[in-house]
Amino acid sequence: MTSPPPVVPSLLGVFGHPDDESLLAGGVLAQHAAGHARTAVVTMTWAPESPRATELADALRVLGAGVPRMLGYGDARNPHAAPGRPRLVDAPLEEVTAALVRQIRSLRPDIVVTHDAVGQLTGHPDHRYTHQVTLLAVNAAGHGQLYPGTGPPWQPAALYLATHPDSGTGNLGELLRRVGKSVLSVPDELVSATVDVRPWMACKWAAILAHRSQVERERPLPGILSRLPEEIRHRVIGTEYYTRISLVHSPGMTRLAT
Repeated sequence: MTSPPPVVPSLLGVFGHPDDESLLAGGVLAQHAAGHARTAVVTMTWAPESPRATELADALRVLGAGVPRMLGYGDARNPHAAPGRPRLVDAPLEEVTAALVRQIRSLRPDIVVTHDAVGQLTGHPDHRYTHQVTLLAVNAAGHGQLYPGTGPPWQPAALYLATHPDSGTGNLGELLRRVGKSVLSVPDELVSATVDVRPWMACKWAAILAHRSQVERERPLPGILSRLPEEIRHRVIGTEYYTRISLVHSPGMTRLAT
């Protein structure tokens, strides 16, 4: 008699911009979706009616991560992202946290994945603010006294920070420096999960390519990757790194699929 397949934990990605989900966690999102786990993504910036929302929808469809869930704030570096809305970095912390708590309580994920504290290699201010808000929201979502009116309490079991170790920037760091971007990584000992996502490489790359406006430009990472030889590109996107932050003890439901 064969044993039943292991239960793959549900997964919510919380990222600053459309394309972050594919670049930073596309392999893990595709992996969990392939394991029949519920997967979803919340995107903090860009308006739901913007062209980049359409690209995001296409990328999430490829990854199996549902439909876009966009909070609609402005991008700190792009005034056209959400006309009439405040930039994410200018929005009140309580307001943004409440909006994300509502999403967490609605989706009820076992695991949440977001940016690391340094802002994902380039140190983008939206990445850093998203990190801060997600830390607060993941902890607050389980407390019924906090943010009443945003749904029944739900406590995710673990939080993973998508990151890059000092030893793992390699070709990617060199490519970013060439276009004048910073390269911020973390000490290797802070990485608690190194995920080989090569089995989901085709899916991840298709999701990255779905962000067509970024592929067409010179400086965004999708554009940089599209101009690379396939062998180098595979080395850059074939591994994902995470720092795990435990929130509650929940055996069997707190680790990314491997």
